[in-house]
Amino acid sequence: MARTVDPARHEARRLVIIDAALTVFAQHGYDGATTAAICRQAGIGSGTFFHYFPTKRDVLLAILTLGVGDVRDRAERYAGRTDALGVLLDIVRSGAEDAADPRMPGFVRAVGGIMQQPDVAEKLDEDTRAQRDLMLPWVERAQRAGEIRTDLDPGRITSWLYLLTDGFLGRAASEEAFSVVAETETLVDTARRFLAP
Repeated sequence: MARTVDPARHEARRLVIIDAALTVFAQHGYDGATTAAICRQAGIGSGTFFHYFPTKRDVLLAILTLGVGDVRDRAERYAGRTDALGVLLDIVRSGAEDAADPRMPGFVRAVGGIMQQPDVAEKLDEDTRAQRDLMLPWVERAQRAGEIRTDLDPGRITSWLYLLTDGFLGRAASEEAFSVVAETETLVDTARRFLAP
């Protein structure tokens, strides 16, 4: 008799492995991470790991895919809002909050070590597109409402907002003394000043 798979339990186990892998990649980098260390962190056997992910690269790609999905889910959260400038500043703040996860700097460094690999580069490009796709309509709305500057076209403003948030994450990953919590309001204020009409 075939075993019945509970989809909720299956997904929960998959997310436990992904969370454990994020921790291990953050601590040891991509090359230093092993599937055995991920299994120990997740409290599972290697057979369970390989049932969900053929390789550690696959679990890393799953982490990146979840990140893209989270960005796309944010679009739904903002759907009913009418304050375009407020949404843009919330997007910037949300990027800083993501960087506040103590594992994020190490994970960014781990991904940075293999970002030229085609499958990883493709996921990173997908994340960049998702971030820009999230911001661009709100930039356009804010311009139409007179809430933000109009001397730059929406695409350029979106690129600069992305540069601010991505640079913030890069700084958190590269400078140990950088405090994401202490600098978040400065990031949001910088975005507000950049956007001002």
